[in-house]
Amino acid sequence: MVQRHDATRLHYDFRLELDGVFKSWAVTKTPSLDPAVKRLAVEVEDHPLDYGTFEGTIPKGQYGGGTVQLWDRGTWTPQTDTPERDLANGHLKILLRGERMKGKWALVRLRDRDVRPGRAVRHNWLLIKEIDEEADRAHPDALEKDITSVKTGRTLDEIARKSHAVWNSNREDGKPARAVRTAPKSVRSKKKMLRRPRTGMRAR
Repeated sequence: MVQRHDATRLHYDFRLELDGVFKSWAVTKTPSLDPAVKRLAVEVEDHPLDYGTFEGTIPKGQYGGGTVQLWDRGTWTPQTDTPERDLANGHLKILLRGERMKGKWALVRLRDRDVRPGRAVRHNWLLIKEIDEEADRAHPDALEKDITSVKTGRTLDEIARKSHAVWNSNREDGKPARAVRTAPKSVRSKKKMLRRPRTGMRAR
């Protein structure tokens, strides 16, 4: 799942299902199809699976307050047999079969800087397109033209003005609580999820 998120600043929430949750990164710019262009991806907390199909608004003042659009969905496969270990080691190579993001990609964790005792560490990664038939050096920013939802065809402005789906993400003790959807409930995609039985992974 990739959600285009207009919060404090516009970014892309890149999510991979692993071990029953969505491992999540906030990507600061539209993913590039040029292997030479690296996008900063800030690791954030795991998200519940039911949030992955959410499209609507998070109330202002709450964690992530703003408009959320389902920008891409599909399936993913690790390029090795040890994705959990690769993720822990900071170098995860994946194969995406999304509606927009396709082919081989890599997530590479950067070395942590300015780590202070008692201070939460937020790991920075790079999202990189690998060299394959889906790479496009001539049109590295081709995905920027895709500004509509793969779920409803709406733009962010249309979602902000017309959506009745709301996701509450109140914070507790400075940490985001498990989000709870409020009425009316948005319609879930009818597209059947594809699972990799051995590991139970997905992106939609």
